[in-house]
Amino acid sequence: MVVLLEEDIQTKEVLDWKGLHLFHFSGSTCSQKTRIFLQLKGIEWTGHHLNLARKEHHTAWYMGINPRGLVPTLIHDGKVIIESNDILEYLEAQFPERRLIPVDKAEEIRALLKAEDDLHMDIRALTMRFMFPSFLTKRPESELKKYEELGSGTVEGQVDSHKQAELKFWRDIVEHGKVTDDQAARAFNHFRTVLNGFDKTLANHPFLTGGEVTLADVAWYIYAQRLISSSYPLHKLHPAVGQWFDRLHSDPSFRNEVPSGGPIGAITTLLHAAQTVRGTSLQRVVAKTA
Repeated sequence: MVVLLEEDIQTKEVLDWKGLHLFHFSGSTCSQKTRIFLQLKGIEWTGHHLNLARKEHHTAWYMGINPRGLVPTLIHDGKVIIESNDILEYLEAQFPERRLIPVDKAEEIRALLKAEDDLHMDIRALTMRFMFPSFLTKRPESELKKYEELGSGTVEGQVDSHKQAELKFWRDIVEHGKVTDDQAARAFNHFRTVLNGFDKTLANHPFLTGGEVTLADVAWYIYAQRLISSSYPLHKLHPAVGQWFDRLHSDPSFRNEVPSGGPIGAITTLLHAAQTVRGTSLQRVVAKTA
């Protein structure tokens, strides 16, 4: 569990904060997952919304709290925890009612969360290629340099290599002009492999670990929603997963955290139409690179 040490934190005032505070962004998959978890648990919390489009997560103040400059970040009575799955395991331990990581399912759920975390860059690749026009995904070098220089650069007292992976992702987009066809196809195939397995699991029971909703369902619901928004044919390729998704999506606690429409929805709809005309849709890219 990634709990920051005092030496990792430059914005020292948060060490004196009382109660439960969450830094988050409406459109962030990891933030959405965390908010659904908090809603299902009935936990009271104080929100600090950061607009990632305005780079509010790349200020000296916020990166003094989270040296990776990502959301969400949890502060609980001065303790600072980063990485969404660590945040959720921490919250489960602190607020055990209602159980979303049942003791007898804990190892299975952790394995499913690791699989989700391992695909974080893949979901980002599909998002940046198929939900936003390329001109909106390119970050100028001056912005990347600023990000590189801010924050303590340490996590749990050790030099943090996570920033370099972040920087490489965004610099690759600049270098190639977009998320490449190979990156997109690789991400598609990674998800298809995992979801094929889920299709078999969900043929036998309604949720990923059995008859009740757990944290695994919350985490993978968010990814499923993002895949659908990125034009991944979820219901066609994985019918049982599609039924599982629809079951969760009928619950307002889930559905309200992933609103469709609005300016982003309009941009994505236009982008998908243009990609279909140009032959650069997700399915055409996958077929071309097979």
